[in-house]
Amino acid sequence: MPRFSIVVPVHRVQGYLRECLDSVLGQEYDDFELIAVDDCSPDGCGALLDEFASADQRVHAVHLEQNVGLGRARNAGLERAVGDYVVFLDGDDTLAPGALSAMAARLDATADPDLLVFDYTRTYWDDSRRPNGVAHLLAEKGPDVFLLVDRPSLLGLLQVVWNKAYRRAFLSRHGFTFPAGYYEDVPWTFTALITAERIAVLDRVCIEYRQRRQGGNILSATSRKHFEAFGQYDLVFAHLDAHPELEPWRERLFEKMVDHYLTIYTKPGRLPEQDKAEFFHEAARHYRTRRPDGYRRPGGRRGHRYALLEQDAHLAMRGLHETVRGTRAAQRRAVGAVRGAKRAAMAAHYWAELHRPVEHDLAVFSSYWSRGVTGNPAAIADRLAELAPHIRPVWLIRPDCVDRVPDGTDHVLVGSRAYWSVMARARYFVNDVNFADSVVKRAGQIHVQTHHGTPLKTMGTDQRRYPASTDMDFDRMLRRCDRWDYGLSSNTHSTAVWERVYPSPHTTLETGYPRNDVLARAGATEVDWARRELGLTEGVTALLYMPTHREYESSFAPRLDLARLAETLGPDTVLLVRGHYFYNSAPDYGELRRSGRIRDVGGHPRVETLYLAADGLITDYSSAMFDYAVLDRPIMIYADDWETYSAVRGTYFDLLNEPPGVVARTQDDLEALLTEGIWNSPEAAALRAGFRRRFCQFDDGRAAERVVRRVFLDDNAPVPMTPLDLRPVAPAPTRPACVGTEIPRTPAAKEERAR
Repeated sequence: MPRFSIVVPVHRVQGYLRECLDSVLGQEYDDFELIAVDDCSPDGCGALLDEFASADQRVHAVHLEQNVGLGRARNAGLERAVGDYVVFLDGDDTLAPGALSAMAARLDATADPDLLVFDYTRTYWDDSRRPNGVAHLLAEKGPDVFLLVDRPSLLGLLQVVWNKAYRRAFLSRHGFTFPAGYYEDVPWTFTALITAERIAVLDRVCIEYRQRRQGGNILSATSRKHFEAFGQYDLVFAHLDAHPELEPWRERLFEKMVDHYLTIYTKPGRLPEQDKAEFFHEAARHYRTRRPDGYRRPGGRRGHRYALLEQDAHLAMRGLHETVRGTRAAQRRAVGAVRGAKRAAMAAHYWAELHRPVEHDLAVFSSYWSRGVTGNPAAIADRLAELAPHIRPVWLIRPDCVDRVPDGTDHVLVGSRAYWSVMARARYFVNDVNFADSVVKRAGQIHVQTHHGTPLKTMGTDQRRYPASTDMDFDRMLRRCDRWDYGLSSNTHSTAVWERVYPSPHTTLETGYPRNDVLARAGATEVDWARRELGLTEGVTALLYMPTHREYESSFAPRLDLARLAETLGPDTVLLVRGHYFYNSAPDYGELRRSGRIRDVGGHPRVETLYLAADGLITDYSSAMFDYAVLDRPIMIYADDWETYSAVRGTYFDLLNEPPGVVARTQDDLEALLTEGIWNSPEAAALRAGFRRRFCQFDDGRAAERVVRRVFLDDNAPVPMTPLDLRPVAPAPTRPACVGTEIPRTPAAKEERAR
């Protein structure tokens, strides 16, 4: 029998779940079982729980057949618990380091009380923390073990289930279970506190309570479900009615009930506007029904609100609330008017356009900060023309990039009057980065964030931990993300990262990346066409070199000596060099470049063509590796500065231990891997197979179709996903010409290679 049973209900928290479970399994105190309940979560939570359960016998994964809600999911875990004490932890929160050791020590010191109440801290997306404002209630002097009547101030704590450890025998004796619906903590916490015969406190932070920026707390959602609070307080008072010895608590719990109802009524964004009067009238009925005999209202503003509720004076209460709210809104409008007065004529044009109707057949596309017609947006636009030709696509293009627009492509220049018109009136917006801060999202407009790569390096809010890598204004970034309706993902790794580092209320579509459709569907014809476009003759091995951007480098300086590499590999090998799009071009390599053995393909409009033409990819930490893996061709990682890069930018996994193929730390290493054929060996293929299974999950060639059907055609029917093992792959362009070519190496180089 373990000391603790830790019950974790899980639903739509895949971006936070790994951190939650790691915080438990990483505790120095290990006498516990972890019961994780998958409440029929529609994302990758269930698979993640199975992964943890298979790796650690302390973890028990429970999968419910249908979604039952937070309370009943906790019940499912409670039914399986066998520990002395039960601790509840939400799937997006974490245990503080050393929490279980501190709990166990306090329980031993207080001879196993019915309840142990401990502290928590709120944590935010920007890594800031806010301590519990009433934590002093846990530090009051007095007996180590007591009844609530001896410390009634504990009712002033946040009444949630997860800031307490419960003796399981106490729960069983009284038959405590969670009800269904919103506010399920209310009857559980109040009845447990007033019923417990022995309570102890622990003045220590044990829970890190994550404050989801948006969309994480169901209680902040606008819904009629907030009416369920009435039924939860019915359960509280039914418990009082059934236990006369608890009658002294009636007045305190009555005031808790009234304060809670008034909070729900006045809290912005909880009740639909049209339902507020009904809620108030029901709250007034509860007030009169539950009011204790001889009750005297509190004084001051709080007492005034109590009086209005007692009298069911909804119009007066609404007037009081709107007076305060109206004053604040007037202040905001005044500030906005001052700012608006400073706008030029273009802004006036934009605001005028915003008052015209939305054009439901107009879609705006942009890629890589409006540099061209490329990437995921371009693939979606191509499929849109086939499946929804009634929708007109318009591309946003920077004035200095007009020459990159294919003939016949409808486009507008960023900043022009036409630009502001389409931004004001289009229904659909598709981008692989963010639109400008000044863009206003109107009701009825739909924004799709396609992203532009699988994340190896840290992204979004995670970059706060690596200040040398960015000067981003994170508040502004998140306001831009708040416009998203959908975000695309090509694997569950990406889904978990995107949902955590971009905490906005958007829906993730696990469609695959549309730009990879051409790779997944390509055959010999497409490969031959790509080779001909690049002028690659038969028998020539083409190696694509695509290093990533480094924030600490201002220009593209290849970390490889490409001239030496080209000479080593010989005339039958061509190096296709594509610097990151932040850089302009590769250096000039003189005669080798003029002879075609080194080619700068940085300006090629479609990187997918380069992928199809190349026999292998040489990269460092670029997301190109994830896309190129769709082709199941050799990938070589040149990681000479891994320690520096991972320290400055931060990464989500150790690429050196989980690579898509062979890894070289020096140029001698890389040349040896190439000339000895190791880059294209069965061992390299085995590494690539594991990498593909993890990161090419959804790239089956139908990603763009999924996006078009779901977003533009409002078709929620799933497009079947072809399993990875059943997907054909495009044929390799050539037999590698550099296999078996031996090169001379110095003794020092040979020694380094041996190491």
